[in-house]
Amino acid sequence: MLKPVLPLAPALRNLPRDTRDTLFLLAVIAWVLLPQASRLPLWCSAGAGAVLLWRGALALQARPLPGKWWLLAVLVTMLGATFATHGTLLGRDAGVTMLVVLLTLKTLELRARRDAFVVFFLGFFCMLSNFFYSQSLLTAFSMVLALLGLLTALVNAHLPVGKPPLAQAAKTAGWMALLGAPIMLVLFLLFPRLAPLWGVPSDAMTGRSGLSATMRVGNIASLALDDSVAMRIRFEGNAPPQRDLYFRGPVLSSFDGRLWKPLHDSLPSRLALPANLQVFGKPVDYEVTLEPTNQPWLIVLDAAAQSPALPGYRSTMEPDLQWLVQRPITDLVRYKAQSYPAFRHGPVQPVAGLQAFVELPPGFNPRTLALANEIRRDPRYAQADARALVQAVLERLRTGGYSYTLDPGVYGQDTADEFWFDRKEGFCEHIASSFIILMRAMGIPARIVTGYQGGERNSVDGFWIVRQSDAHAWAEVWQAGQGWVRVDPTAAVAPGRIGTFQRLAAPQGVVAQALGNFSPTLSAQMRAIWEAVNNSWNQRVLNYTQGRQLELLKDIGFESPSWQDLSYLLIAIVVVASLVGAAWTLWERSQHDPWLRLLARVRKRLAQDGIESTAATSPRQLARQVLARYGSAGQALHDWLMALELQRYASSSASQPMALTQLRQQLSQLTWPA
Repeated sequence: MLKPVLPLAPALRNLPRDTRDTLFLLAVIAWVLLPQASRLPLWCSAGAGAVLLWRGALALQARPLPGKWWLLAVLVTMLGATFATHGTLLGRDAGVTMLVVLLTLKTLELRARRDAFVVFFLGFFCMLSNFFYSQSLLTAFSMVLALLGLLTALVNAHLPVGKPPLAQAAKTAGWMALLGAPIMLVLFLLFPRLAPLWGVPSDAMTGRSGLSATMRVGNIASLALDDSVAMRIRFEGNAPPQRDLYFRGPVLSSFDGRLWKPLHDSLPSRLALPANLQVFGKPVDYEVTLEPTNQPWLIVLDAAAQSPALPGYRSTMEPDLQWLVQRPITDLVRYKAQSYPAFRHGPVQPVAGLQAFVELPPGFNPRTLALANEIRRDPRYAQADARALVQAVLERLRTGGYSYTLDPGVYGQDTADEFWFDRKEGFCEHIASSFIILMRAMGIPARIVTGYQGGERNSVDGFWIVRQSDAHAWAEVWQAGQGWVRVDPTAAVAPGRIGTFQRLAAPQGVVAQALGNFSPTLSAQMRAIWEAVNNSWNQRVLNYTQGRQLELLKDIGFESPSWQDLSYLLIAIVVVASLVGAAWTLWERSQHDPWLRLLARVRKRLAQDGIESTAATSPRQLARQVLARYGSAGQALHDWLMALELQRYASSSASQPMALTQLRQQLSQLTWPA
């Protein structure tokens, strides 16, 4: 016959205090480290989990902790593994790995309160290290829970007598956090913003949708759509049609057979082509909230004639119209920009520098070169200009059985040959690359532009959301008299990829898929609400820059605020708050009898054990109730209550009563009867 399993809460209450406190602390540490598991080396995550489980087992079985020499050997091994993994013991990734190692190993030395305090403070550092990698709303929420857990453990460690319930420590920790919230808010609003000490890691885009500084064609068998947000855009007035939302990123013009990369890295300055940007019509004003990219790119709607307004950064426009800043963007940034959907750029007459945009590496794609010669020999195109040849190739893409797919398989050496004649399928990089190779083979200057196309409008807050899955590659072809002209060959193969039609979607999780099957409208609405909440977090918290701090000072009356004014205001608030707190403390002491407050503390504590009393109950009466309830176990409390009564009511002939300070100290050290 199976024995019934005890509920978890009663089982924890029946544990010895040391065991209970240790298990609670280990659970909090596990919660702090859980978000790091996917970013740490596999051996570190597995080792940390094993150490925490082992330490929990030692606590439950009341077995001795391992010796210091054994711990030293494990520590040296872990440090060696850290160096072997990261190649250094310095830097963010190696530092976080070492911090996790030290925290988990320190739990094997929990022999005294001093060791526990070291674990607490290492836990606080590990908690903060989560923000090195993510500052999302979910990360912030989970770390608030971790903060409350660590504060609860810290408060509990300062209650050395008896076995106080964890709920009592949690309540005290909650009040501490609540009382500290105004201080945190003032520091957030007024503490001068400094440049970040750490950056976020660059994401390896191989195998996932998104932007990269180069484009390697054919090495990826399948492309996983990354549904994460790349940027959010708020248009002033009406947004352009979705089919016209081309957001410009890196321009790639140099090709070695498999890899496309920027040309300006190797092109002599004398052959560099000027931008010659000419804009027409009405501009579009908008504001971009760009997620961290660890790249010096400012993504703008084609084409921006003026520098985007980004405080703290200096931006310049390359001849290919890409906007760059002087350092990688490692934090969420927000900038205003103005773009002209109608524009013309580049030389309008043939120049020497255009030759670089028709070069092809020898020995690659012979069938594509033969196709170019065949088109050129066709009487219809013998004297055709670039525009006619572009239309001929686009018509081939529309009618030749070509398709857009995320699973084209791995291409061989001649990627354009395989696309045009064998596979006839690929995603936008295959289509754009093959199109440009064919254009160049016909002597027409062409290059690849990467960026984002499209996006979706959030119906809740009105922001346009551009995701990594919206990353796109298109072509620019040079035409005499017009300069560089955008051509999107993917639109010829799959019109649904461009504009407002149905797009390929990222695979959903089990819960999201079930919710979508149950109610697609509800699923879309919940997603829109969540995106709006995240956007509000980004706009109001993560993007609260020094510029917005100075705007706050202007709103409260400063004419020309600076960071010194921020400091002075912050110091003034701290001084005023301190004086108010001191004055309130003096007033509170003058209005309340300290003897009565001490008695009230005891009455409140006894009421939790079922000993009821009123304001008229004397210490002597309480002392009698304590003896009646606890017997000899309550003798110490009985004597303390009698000493409290003696302190107030002793006659002049009695012995010198104990001072209130001494009585207060004795109460804090008193063991309460169980």
